[in-house]
Amino acid sequence: MLPKHHLVLAGGGHSHALLLRMWAMRPKRRPAGSLISLVSRHSRALYSGMVPGLVAGLYRQDECAMDLRRLCARARVAFVLAEINGLDLERQELLLEGRPGLRFDRLSLDLGAVTASDPGGGQPVKPLEPFLAWLGSLPPGAPIRIRGGGQAAVEAALALAARGYQPELLLRGESLSLGSRSANRAGERLLAAASIPLQRLVPGDAPADLACTGSRAPAWLAASGLPVDASSGRVLTEPSLQVLGHPRLFACGDCGLLASDPRPAAGVWAVRAAPTLAANLQRSLEQPERRLRPWRPQARALQLLGDGGTRRGRPQALALWGPLALGPSPWLWILKERIDRGFMQRFGALSPMAAGAASEPMACRGCAAKLAASPLASALARLSGSPANPPQPEDAALVTTTANGELLLQSIDGFPALIDDPWLNARLTTLHACSDLWACGARVTSVQALVTVPEAGPRLQEELLLQSLAGVRSVLDPLGASLIGGHTLEGRDGAGLALALTVNGTVAPPHFWPKGPLQPGELLLLSRPIGTGVLFAAAMAGAAEAAWLDGALALMQQSQAELVALLQAHGCRACTDITGFGLLGHLGEMVAAAGPGIASAGVELDGLAIPALAGSLELLAQGHASSLAPSNAAALALLDGPIQLKAPPSAAQLGLLIDPQTCGPLLAALPAEQAPAALAAIRAAGFAEATVIGRVLATPP
Repeated sequence: MLPKHHLVLAGGGHSHALLLRMWAMRPKRRPAGSLISLVSRHSRALYSGMVPGLVAGLYRQDECAMDLRRLCARARVAFVLAEINGLDLERQELLLEGRPGLRFDRLSLDLGAVTASDPGGGQPVKPLEPFLAWLGSLPPGAPIRIRGGGQAAVEAALALAARGYQPELLLRGESLSLGSRSANRAGERLLAAASIPLQRLVPGDAPADLACTGSRAPAWLAASGLPVDASSGRVLTEPSLQVLGHPRLFACGDCGLLASDPRPAAGVWAVRAAPTLAANLQRSLEQPERRLRPWRPQARALQLLGDGGTRRGRPQALALWGPLALGPSPWLWILKERIDRGFMQRFGALSPMAAGAASEPMACRGCAAKLAASPLASALARLSGSPANPPQPEDAALVTTTANGELLLQSIDGFPALIDDPWLNARLTTLHACSDLWACGARVTSVQALVTVPEAGPRLQEELLLQSLAGVRSVLDPLGASLIGGHTLEGRDGAGLALALTVNGTVAPPHFWPKGPLQPGELLLLSRPIGTGVLFAAAMAGAAEAAWLDGALALMQQSQAELVALLQAHGCRACTDITGFGLLGHLGEMVAAAGPGIASAGVELDGLAIPALAGSLELLAQGHASSLAPSNAAALALLDGPIQLKAPPSAAQLGLLIDPQTCGPLLAALPAEQAPAALAAIRAAGFAEATVIGRVLATPP
């Protein structure tokens, strides 16, 4: 069924994470005929039940984090990493920071909560990620004044004490606020056993270091005109989880509140609401005439409050059930840990690959989808009419000389979408295509785009085209370059989104860089790490860690336009960009670019100096590789010819040499005397991992 609707999931809360898992495990529960996108500011969602243990040092972060990007891939949902800053109800558009909003037909809100503002300047405990970063900046054993007396404040104090900090609780009233007198007394016993002092009747504006002062929904929900609870800012909903007065919108978790039967913000309610949310989203899109299912939450929920192991290293927990309190007891901690680890195992149990895919690697996308070097070279040689003397490759073609004496260059590049976010995919494709011009020393002036959108309803195709063109513009506008035209196609037979770009630019003749010839004594400078091919191949198999992909995508989005002037200022004479044929293949083109009658140079390559993206060498060592890598392996023969390695390489290092790159680095040949200054300038410009990886020899080794 062709997609006609756009379902947008705003936020990566527990309900949405469970929704993704359900769709991955039971695809028939996924709404048919819909493009689905999840928008989150982070690629991982922390499971709230294990955060105190994370703070206490009982868990690693990866043990209590749900990988949203991986879940989305398994559920056939587009993952969009972006900050949400508003909602346009009239236009049905979710507003995002720094990029166009997403138009939706249905919107589900599961955004979590933020800590209420603290007049005393305390660091908010929510959102969790900034809090954890703040905690990591503190010196060991630091005193921490915590404002608050609820469950979050007590658990934070206990966890921080277990970690070796010196917390104290600042209470506005006489006692804790755990829901009942018995719970308050039990909580005070836990705090006393951990030697955590309580200050009572503390003014609300007294200085504090950490604020656990209750949670609120993000302020933009109310500012958007949605009906919200006055005290918490949570969006008011029907029992169906539809927002009051807005049947196309749904809300749950800490940002949603049943108007007729409210429950406190807690992870347990988000977990319990997920099946109802899944059923109603599917009904709303597939059978809008059917009545939606009501969610009937239980009256009470068991809450287990852990102490982080402050009592002689043996963790305990306190059980709270309405007005009743039990414990603290190590047995209750065992129960809590079994529940928490069982919840996380539900996500770890997802198959790492789609059914049937384990026997044969999936074909990679991005620049790894290009034709292998051998059939390309053979076809061009036959076309030239001189197979024995094929044309030498260059990064861009010389079109003409302009009236002011500059060279007009043109290049073309493109590939099937590397990622499912159309805006970010277009941004990456544009940066990749512009790199051909930058490798020639040119300034990009204009671009034309060929956009292929999949078969879908007109509104969806409009949205995909808009996002793609806006992604192109996000690169061109800062360069002062123009998107001057293009063409569109509709994919056939299930073909997905694809983008190709013709890039035009100009350069003064003295500053034009060919691939070669390389000059003896020159040093080879690589502008940034490599390893995107294996990272995204592993991501398709569900084997790449979220932090590795986050780091790679952040680096790939960094424009290399400013490197042109820096390299020109330091005597660059030859350059290329490292793309589909890998570092070794493109370095081989530089070595071979001597021209008729000129002896080709040799290169000594320092394999240990080549910077690798985090995770890439580990994945290569595990046997992961891009689907283009086996064809690129033909370039390894260069290591028995004009290119030599300083030290024997490992199998992973050899794999890195032939790994195809999308948005790869520039590789520039510089005079040896100017290379140190060039390297310092390039690192100062934000390319911290730029490095010299080799030198040109007088003759081939």
